[in-house]
Amino acid sequence: MTPSVLVVGEPHGDGLAPVTAEAVGVAHVLAGADGPVAGLVGGAGSASAIRELGQFGVGRVLRIDDPGVEGASPGALARAVAAAASTVGARLVLLGGTTFGRDLAGRVAVAWNAAAVNGATDLRWDGEALLARRPVLGGRATETRRLLGGRYVVSTRPHAFPVPERPPVSPSVEAAPAGPVPPLLLGPKRLGVKAVPSGSGPALADAAIVVSGGRGVRAPENFRLVEELASALGAAVGASRAVTDAGWRPASLQVGQTGRTVAPQLYIAIGISGAIQHLVGMMSSRVIVAINNDPAASIFRVADYGIAGDLFEIVPALTAEVRRVRGT
Repeated sequence: MTPSVLVVGEPHGDGLAPVTAEAVGVAHVLAGADGPVAGLVGGAGSASAIRELGQFGVGRVLRIDDPGVEGASPGALARAVAAAASTVGARLVLLGGTTFGRDLAGRVAVAWNAAAVNGATDLRWDGEALLARRPVLGGRATETRRLLGGRYVVSTRPHAFPVPERPPVSPSVEAAPAGPVPPLLLGPKRLGVKAVPSGSGPALADAAIVVSGGRGVRAPENFRLVEELASALGAAVGASRAVTDAGWRPASLQVGQTGRTVAPQLYIAIGISGAIQHLVGMMSSRVIVAINNDPAASIFRVADYGIAGDLFEIVPALTAEVRRVRGT
């Protein structure tokens, strides 16, 4: 029998977070070509979220109608997710691997008596068991876990899976089988979200391409070379700790152990030596390109492609070529 999969939709603006679409993609693979994939949404933006799930081929959606879930903490949602999973006969609950999704995954696993893993980059069935691969040790290694027990909760690492390309459907919608959320579980509620300064372009955590600059750019006015290449690529801008400590760019752009962890499809490191504190934050990138004038820089040990040379010549030439190819 094809296993049923439940995908928990994470609200973002007027729709769903991009990580939800990626979770739907892997759900279709694990459920089989025509296997049952269901979605779960709640809150004020549920109508838009339902339409989005339908665009990705999800034919059955459960909606949490309790207004108490709007902005609620993961603890308030765990029992509702567990109840919905049982209703659709799911063996697997999938969530996007945001901070919220990872927190909720653990709580759902407790409420549903399931095995759990966070940050999966590959998932496949092994008979009744589920094999989950994920990066560990700051991305310097990967591990594969074999989950047993018949019930599984997994959060997927952002950008690890493609967005599904399936014919859109009109989902059937039903109320999720959850009673009122106990007041003690509601705890603090999120009243709003305010973006931190991050410059132009996509958000660092969600970007498919990240261009980061380090101390090798030599001066704050030279950081424009990093930003111009990022703009040409439609990428997010990142920075090393040396750059943010010097005040050249805000701390919200820092990639590394004490900053942001990113896992884009493409990471371009410009003038970054490759200290381990920085590598921890970007080692899970699909492809790493390094540009540095020191051929012995540590960054070249992890790079898929490296250019040892003067970044003040290489980066403008690369930016110009990208603009030429893209016609921008």
